Amino acid sequence: MAAPLGGMFLGQLPGPPQPPPGLPGQASLLHATPGAPRTSNNTLVDELESSFEACFASLVSQDYVNGTDQEEIRTGVDQCTQKFLDIAQQTECFFLQKRLQLSVQKPEQVIKEDVSELRNELQRKDALVQKHLTKLRHWQQVLEDLSMQHKKPAEIPQGSLAYLEQVSANIPAAMKQT
Repeated sequence: MAAPLGGMFLGQLPGPPQPPPGLPGQASLLHATPGAPRTSNNTLVDELESSFEACFASLVSQDYVNGTDQEEIRTGVDQCTQKFLDIAQQTECFFLQKRLQLSVQKPEQVIKEDVSELRNELQRKDALVQKHLTKLRHWQQVLEDLSMQHKKPAEIPQGSLAYLEQVSANIPAAMKQT
């Protein structure tokens, strides 16, 4: 596997990547999908967008809504979906090829991206830890408040009237007015 990569990338000028196996005729983003008319404005991304729109169009088309042959409807939708998936796979392949070229030609760039992603992940996890610590402190305070309230029952005077007077004394003034 090292031989094809070395021959493919070393000593070559940057240009369109070689077509992946199984996708003949698909060399770059600037070429249309196989079987489609190729124009200078017809890129792989444009084909992906139009096939995506065709998927939706096939689902909401009046021909399909009013159609009686379910098998014909299913076949049309399946064809649109399959075309979209094929073009999506070709687009993914193109970007993977570009990523491979970048990793071979500029490995330090890939390392910088990985370090940046790791830093972002650490920041995200630090924020999550801080969020959990804040919640933990809140619940520790709630538990502390509850334990303080449970210590007070020993000081509660005997008799129901004395108990009600003490409990009402603990009610905030704002609540007493309502």
